[in-house]
Amino acid sequence: MPALIQPFFHGASHTWTYVVADPLHKRAAVIDPVLDFDAPSGRTASTAIAEVEAWLQQQGLVLDWILETHAHADHLSAGHWLKQRHRSAQIGIGVGICAVQEHFRPLFNLGTMVVDGSPFDRLWSDADRFQIGAIEAQVISTPGHTNDSVSYLIEDAVFVGDTLLMPDSGTARCDFPGGDAGKLYASIQRLYALAEATRVFVCHDYGPNGRPVAGETSVADQRQNNTQLSDGVSAADFMARRRARDATLDVPTLLLPAIQVNINAGALPAPEANGIRYLKLPLDAW
Repeated sequence: MPALIQPFFHGASHTWTYVVADPLHKRAAVIDPVLDFDAPSGRTASTAIAEVEAWLQQQGLVLDWILETHAHADHLSAGHWLKQRHRSAQIGIGVGICAVQEHFRPLFNLGTMVVDGSPFDRLWSDADRFQIGAIEAQVISTPGHTNDSVSYLIEDAVFVGDTLLMPDSGTARCDFPGGDAGKLYASIQRLYALAEATRVFVCHDYGPNGRPVAGETSVADQRQNNTQLSDGVSAADFMARRRARDATLDVPTLLLPAIQVNINAGALPAPEANGIRYLKLPLDAW
């Protein structure tokens, strides 16, 4: 029985969360879960992830994996929220998270934070394999957007995080710490080497030019139609285009709140003496 894929779209951050399940053995993974966060008020909410949780319960699924494609800069992860409700589930992310933690520890003055990938349960290396029930999944290291970016190949589907967007939107930006347009080009070529019919599930979509939001494309569609990196575009041309585009982009609105939560596997800071949690906002440091 093939894997069951259920998408959930978070409109506020334009993020796709996916549940991938073995319907026969009732085991599941959640990829890139989102915790609601309203920056002006500083309020968090579980509205979006509760919808995912309700679906898991309705389907009678046991959650084995919480899979991050990287430490996101545009939304807070709900990985910790899910982990609190599914204690046996493991949170996985690329081993490059260690470098991401190391970079951001001084920015947020997190002097006591270890930079060994804690508190994630599994740090993926390229070609690692794991099971979702009886379904085999493979990790493909896809750095370039960030050091820790990975994609998950599950049967005929690959979940690429930010590495690729829908073809009319192009590719991930490469101007974050650890970003590298040359590495991104090489990572995308690895994805393009998959079977053309492989379904590609992206993490974000913004519905450019008024089209309905979408999350699924294919390797063939990306190779033919990706506006920044279709077949025949050289590494040099892509890097020049990507760097020129990145120079025009603003810092993501939620980067500073998101990163300090997401390098901690989605766990919010502990409450201080007054019972209130605080995120840090470094001034004039980014």
